[in-house]
Amino acid sequence: CLWCYTNNTCIDYPVRSILPPSSLCSLSNARWGVCWINFEALIIAIAVVAGLILVSIAVCCCYCCYCRRRSRRLDEEEQLARKREERRLQSLQRKHERKLKHDEIRKKYGM
Repeated sequence: CLWCYTNNTCIDYPVRSILPPSSLCSLSNARWGVCWINFEALIIAIAVVAGLILVSIAVCCCYCCYCRRRSRRLDEEEQLARKREERRLQSLQRKHERKLKHDEIRKKYGM
């Protein structure tokens, strides 16, 4: 039902069009379903709710992409730190082996 305040009539809603044509009733005077729901207010409310939903989806997508990128960066830093530590330990081990060889050579030649 489409209630029109200009001529106080209830008209069958024109199903073929989303919004009622202005020839039937102007949008500011048209009421939908029950008489207190203004068509302009309904359209604005639906647009605001749809906009909020779209913005929240966009924010969630951006946040998720940021989190993935950040966690990937942390994983890479962690791997680099692990490799750096392995290289340091290998270097210390080689240094210790060289020292042992030098000590053996010093004992052999009495230095």
